[in-house]
Amino acid sequence: MLLSDFYFSLAKLFNVLSFERTQIMKSCLKALATLITLLTACSLVVASEPNTTPAGPNTPTKTASNIAAVTVNGVDITEADVENEILQLLRRRRTPPQTPPLLIEQYKKQLRQPALENLIDKQLLDEQIKQANIVVTEEEVMDHIKKITSQLRLSVDEFKEQLKNMGIDFDQWKQQMQIERGLGYQKFFETKFADKAIVTEDEAKNYYSENEKKIEQVRASHILIIPDTPDPNTDPNQAKAKAKVRAEQLLKQLQNGADFAELAKANSADTGSASASGDLGFFERGSMVAPFENAAFVLDVNQLSNVVETQFGYHIIKVTDRKNTFEQFKDDVIATLKTKKLTELSSKYVESLKADANIVYPKPPSNKDIEPNKVTEP
Repeated sequence: MLLSDFYFSLAKLFNVLSFERTQIMKSCLKALATLITLLTACSLVVASEPNTTPAGPNTPTKTASNIAAVTVNGVDITEADVENEILQLLRRRRTPPQTPPLLIEQYKKQLRQPALENLIDKQLLDEQIKQANIVVTEEEVMDHIKKITSQLRLSVDEFKEQLKNMGIDFDQWKQQMQIERGLGYQKFFETKFADKAIVTEDEAKNYYSENEKKIEQVRASHILIIPDTPDPNTDPNQAKAKAKVRAEQLLKQLQNGADFAELAKANSADTGSASASGDLGFFERGSMVAPFENAAFVLDVNQLSNVVETQFGYHIIKVTDRKNTFEQFKDDVIATLKTKKLTELSSKYVESLKADANIVYPKPPSNKDIEPNKVTEP
């Protein structure tokens, strides 16, 4: 059976230290795009939350939002819960904010059953977490958030400020991301399957041999020169030509012995990496746009590239380090394989919980039981 979004989320939580996760946002440019997506998606969730305010103290009518969509071991999962879960699935799939409303409604209908399944899984696991007395502290939650923000090259305070600028409360964002719940699941499964999610060195070596090219990483610095077009009437081709000439002049200076770090700080348009002397950190194949990646991975350590054009502008790249041996990746590979085993074991475990659970889908309500002006399409 294919992993649902729920299990995918578990895999991400298990894999806190895995190279498959920690390298995703090494590029400042990609980090910025990811941050914008994250914030706009959160804004979508906040703006779209259903109104569950009761009609009044003397009107105890049943609304569409508080009708049970399914009951799990005596606990109701309401239509409002399903709606919120659907919005979370839309967020995970990075549905663009400009998506037409009619298309959003089609997506929501398609996601209803996966959302229900996720909520059932969560309810069953929440019961197990409670029985096992699993506790996640605020300190653990904040440590996890620090890992997220560090991948975006932001401090937690800077990230809070970005949320604030979007009109999103940090505590509300924390709750929507369900970090505390996810870390609880991680603790539970790592304890429950501690003796089954063991990865041998032979398994790790085999995985590395089969994926060596995908796993290989380089560490690179770059100087980015972008076309200067402050005037909307500027000819873009002329601006590009001037930017390329400037990049070639800087390359010549580097070839004549100029300090790369100093030139990056003074000239690079990528301000995020410029402050770090142009350093982008380690990245794997697929993390950067193709022209940049193709140039970087053929360079030797301390070798300069020619001027490389991408959609962002013109780059001069210098590779400063490489990781391409099993010993360098051993811990990361073991973490990745452990994640895979834990995800498979957790999936089977939740399926067994479902088989033993009392899951009841109620009959569809009649229209007379629902206040017309409160109906929300599931």
